[in-house]
Amino acid sequence: MMTFTLSHVIGDPVAAYITSQEVRLTEEQLQRIIVAHHLNDPLYLQYFYYISDLLRGDWGISRTDSDRPVLVSIQHYLPATVELSLVSMVFALALGIPIGIISAVRKDKPVDHATRVFSLVGVSMPVFWLALILQYVFYYQLKIHNLPSLPSGGRVDQFVWLDHPLQSITGLYTVDSLITGNFPVFLSAVAHLILPGFALSYIFMAVFVRMMRSSMLEVMRQDYITLARSKGLSERVVIYRHALRNAMIPTVTVAGLAFGGLLAGAVLTETVFSFPGIGRWSTGAIVRDDVASIMGFMLIIAVVYMMANLIVDLLYAAIDPRIRLG
Repeated sequence: MMTFTLSHVIGDPVAAYITSQEVRLTEEQLQRIIVAHHLNDPLYLQYFYYISDLLRGDWGISRTDSDRPVLVSIQHYLPATVELSLVSMVFALALGIPIGIISAVRKDKPVDHATRVFSLVGVSMPVFWLALILQYVFYYQLKIHNLPSLPSGGRVDQFVWLDHPLQSITGLYTVDSLITGNFPVFLSAVAHLILPGFALSYIFMAVFVRMMRSSMLEVMRQDYITLARSKGLSERVVIYRHALRNAMIPTVTVAGLAFGGLLAGAVLTETVFSFPGIGRWSTGAIVRDDVASIMGFMLIIAVVYMMANLIVDLLYAAIDPRIRLG
């Protein structure tokens, strides 16, 4: 609602219904568009009609994407961003949780100090700057020294795509290539996901490290941990069987919200790596004052955040048996 209000007050809502071929409209044609889409009505009525059109599948025209319907553009670009976000989440969880556990177990040791520096740098570093550094080191520097380098952008190598065309099923190149047995495309797609995936995940990885460390330290001070140790259980059993599940609850909360943040944060990452996802598409929409595309992007992000919250609530019951879903 806020985005709709701002875009219609600051931008030109009529432009959302004009294709790039209709830039030279007569006054009569312009008035016909205004009346047809209720743009001369009060703002609250315009919002009502906009929601009605959404429910009918009419999300407007994306001038950023060759005048295709916004819903078609979202269906085209969203799988790439979802794939990138999933890879980034794997990076963040696979590295952030173990590092946080190690930091808590070895509190005030050198590894703990190094971990805190790692997380502080992560939450402070702009994602676009990290993306440029990764490109410079793992693409440019390795390439000029004739060492194996990682791709600097895109989703798959163009020559691999021409030699091994991929049948689109889900829109996720890694999944579709595995389903169809197209391993050259799979390897190329994975290689293209490493740099942008890590760049996008670093800030959330740092958050998971700090969250996991603080949660583990709090849980390790509880009475039932002291009781488990007094029974003679090994430290590994105490940490991974008794402490970890309780310490995971705050991290799961942050992880669910982080996935929505990954989709929103993909705007800068996709722009730097020329990754053809919904973030890069939305950047073009903002530059072109493409109101319909901007609204479509914001709506998708809002829905993802709500779904992430729902999934987090369901996971609570799986992690903590004291919680029951009503």
